[in-house]
Amino acid sequence: MKTYRVFVGLGSNMGERELQLNNATHALQKLEAVKVIWTSSIYETDPFGKVDQPRFLNAVVELETTLAPEVLYPRLKAIEQELGRTASERWGPREIDIDILIYDGHVHDDGNVTVPHPEMEQRKFVLVPLNEIAPDLVHPVNGMTVAEMVATCRDTGRVVKSLHHIKL
Repeated sequence: MKTYRVFVGLGSNMGERELQLNNATHALQKLEAVKVIWTSSIYETDPFGKVDQPRFLNAVVELETTLAPEVLYPRLKAIEQELGRTASERWGPREIDIDILIYDGHVHDDGNVTVPHPEMEQRKFVLVPLNEIAPDLVHPVNGMTVAEMVATCRDTGRVVKSLHHIKL
């Protein structure tokens, strides 16, 4: 069975943000056919898009899985619901957000899940933690490494490494 190397982004700006990131990572560890390989540091970041809201905590988690994107995606959304995610406006505040960023070099869009994440190269809050754990990872559409995307990203939002870490 094929094993995929998958990177997911985590974000929270409501409630106990650090706890939410830790709870999401622990829930990922409990998924059948999913193994957490590595996590980035936690970063405090300015909100993107809708700026009149609290700052986020963001991190990236590397997974290994045998699940296809269309199978993993609903399981990630279920974790969000279990952790108290409520419907929110685009770019609005959220208890937890879990997004698939890159799926082992695959390009996939079934109308429900799109990989690689279509907006990741414009978001420092995703690129900086991803660069910490996978700077040489190549984006399957634009051909750039994560390090190159960080260097050319026009996002001016603040991304600061936190003193907190995800506890595995």
